[in-house]
Amino acid sequence: MSDLLAALAPATRPRTLSSFEFWPGWIFYTPVVLFWILLGLRHRSFTLPTAANPGVETGGLCGERKSTLLDQAGPEARAWIAPYVVFQTGTDDLSRAQQALDAAGLRLPLVVKPDIGCNGTGVRLVETPGALAESLAAFPRDVALVLQELVPFDGEAGIFYMRAPGAAIGEVTSLTLKQAPILTGDGHSSIRQLILQDERSRLIPELYMPRLAGRLDEVLAAGERFRLVFAGNHCKGSIFSDGANEITRALTSRVDAIMQDIPDFHFGRLDVRFESSAALRAGERFRIIEINGVGSEATHIWDPGTTLRAAYLDQFRHYRRAFEFGAMMRARGARPSGVRELFSYWRLQRRLMASYPLND
Repeated sequence: MSDLLAALAPATRPRTLSSFEFWPGWIFYTPVVLFWILLGLRHRSFTLPTAANPGVETGGLCGERKSTLLDQAGPEARAWIAPYVVFQTGTDDLSRAQQALDAAGLRLPLVVKPDIGCNGTGVRLVETPGALAESLAAFPRDVALVLQELVPFDGEAGIFYMRAPGAAIGEVTSLTLKQAPILTGDGHSSIRQLILQDERSRLIPELYMPRLAGRLDEVLAAGERFRLVFAGNHCKGSIFSDGANEITRALTSRVDAIMQDIPDFHFGRLDVRFESSAALRAGERFRIIEINGVGSEATHIWDPGTTLRAAYLDQFRHYRRAFEFGAMMRARGARPSGVRELFSYWRLQRRLMASYPLND
């Protein structure tokens, strides 16, 4: 109870870790689920948000393919999406993958990620042919992967976008800046020791150590920088901060033009890599690496300074709009996913994610 009260109270000092960021999901999301049920009762459908984005499986709530929305992008949107190909694992993977990459004009380094998945599970950074072969072999057979160009920008952000069906313009309602935790070597401490000495990573070593099992005793040279995680997801150890100050009219206008070039997309989040804060604010020099539908959340809530009350209010505000948009699309003839259909997609995603290798 004391942890809950502390999380609800306004922050009095800077935190390195959100007080509720790593609560068990069933605890944190119980109020969100209850709110979802209330909205479902009001709108006479518990799956209504799936109609908000009728062009993607389940509206992007769960089990959808990442490539579905990317493939639908028109010329305006496609110009801002990092080039990619979809590859099905099987036999002779490396040779077939190289043929697909050559046909698309893609070269290493690449990001390899599951076409069906979430939370950064299975995301790999591949810089050599050997690493590509190893990553492809780590996935089960007959699984679809997205092989995507590595965007050469250091900045990463999640941009939440909403546009009411029929509305002329949309809005950016949240922007999250993502940062990988970096260790700096001192010439005598091992990676394990540096993790346990760091103000933030020592609190969640279980997120980093399993992936680095073969390197934990390695000593970094003085001044050497070591990135603990590549996948830009808070539950994999990336650091999230509220980037609301980066939302400008220019960025909103650019994002709106891009998203209106994807048919019937009304609610979700773009994950982007960008060159600089100034470029992002100007709506320039960024690339979309992923587009998520109604199953995505406004990830600024994982900023260490966000209170639990503020996080819930933002969750409720966004999902209320998802139901409203779904109702608007239902009135236009869109069909929400059925409960059995939704469960089938969820079960597929859960089964696949359990088979994926550890992320980078």
